[in-house]
Amino acid sequence: MSQEGEQEHSDRKKYEFRKVIEDLKDYEGSGTQLVSIYVPEDRQVSDVVQHVTQEHSEAANIKSKQTRTAVQDALTSIKDRLRYYDTYPPENGMVLFSGAVDSGGGRTEMVTRVLESPPQPVQSFRYHCDSDFLTEPLEEMMADKGLYGLIVLDRREANVGWLKGKRVEPVKSASSLVPGKQRKGGQSAQRFARLRLEAIDNFYQEVAGMANDLFVAKRHELDGILVGGPSPTKDEFLDGDYLHHEIQDNVIGKFDVAYTDESGLYDLVDNAEDALADAEVMKDKKQMEEFFQELNAGDLATYGFEQTRQNLMMGAVDRLLISEDLRKDVVTYDCEECGNTDREVIDRRKATPDHSCRDCGTEIEATEDDREDAIDHLIEIAEQRGTETKFISTDFEKGEQLYNAFGGFAGILRYSTGV
Repeated sequence: MSQEGEQEHSDRKKYEFRKVIEDLKDYEGSGTQLVSIYVPEDRQVSDVVQHVTQEHSEAANIKSKQTRTAVQDALTSIKDRLRYYDTYPPENGMVLFSGAVDSGGGRTEMVTRVLESPPQPVQSFRYHCDSDFLTEPLEEMMADKGLYGLIVLDRREANVGWLKGKRVEPVKSASSLVPGKQRKGGQSAQRFARLRLEAIDNFYQEVAGMANDLFVAKRHELDGILVGGPSPTKDEFLDGDYLHHEIQDNVIGKFDVAYTDESGLYDLVDNAEDALADAEVMKDKKQMEEFFQELNAGDLATYGFEQTRQNLMMGAVDRLLISEDLRKDVVTYDCEECGNTDREVIDRRKATPDHSCRDCGTEIEATEDDREDAIDHLIEIAEQRGTETKFISTDFEKGEQLYNAFGGFAGILRYSTGV
């Protein structure tokens, strides 16, 4: 799969996760009976089954019969789901949710969800039983974006690592042999200065070697490189072209940091917060700027659900632009009288409305089978036509406009269609 294809697949998976998380957050249990289990990828499934079995046994001590039954039913449902897995969970682990949720009118409904391979690895095993599902760790993963290389250095030491989403991962470190500014007795000032410059140059080369080894292989996935340290060290390092040229071109900022040990990597990320925020939305901004340019002065823009869908069906859409905040369903109404098909986009949380055929006026009663997620509907067509899908943030003005003024659906066309 190409890098663009992998990113597109990742974006769609994140959207699907967000939908499930939003549903889970809406559920409530009448007692502490909703079970959430986070399983890292290195935890054997048999260990999880054993833990669930133990919790099921201990739940027999719950005084409330209703809560006791609900918890044990939830654990039984989770245990049944775990049978489908081999020795270990999928890559990055998995999260299981199960419990009897309030469905109105004093009734409950058993809900069980399994989310495999979240966008960031599950860090540790976690068992949680409460009146709400534990979704916060997953929500933090959803917010995690970007892969950045980190370099902090002065003339004494250096550290190199990653920023993966919100997680800083120190990887390599080095200490220099650069002598202090005071020369030893018997050395001329000129010779000492030359030796010191050579030692500094050697150390910069060593740091660049660490960075190149780490970052070059990932250069097509990198969103940028951040460099930190005192002045003039970081400036000397960057101005000296020590880094591989593809890595050097990826430096998005240099920042003053007081420490160059592992803690300096965290300081670097804190100091680069504004630059990182700008980098996150920059790709989205470029997409929207191109869309507005075509909208105002060209003929390669489309927007709105139905127009975008028609252009997708023709294979005319190069990039499908969808607002990250969009939560809509599409209802398809097939008229048996005249054969016409209408579609209506509605809020996910609203009931399916009846509809009058726009051609013959026949009243059409739709069922839940006629309804599906509007984004899934368009993405399926896009994938069949070789169209890229881009999810656009609302964290900038034109991203907000996509959501508010254009209904959250737009596209940049390969050719003009007149639709």
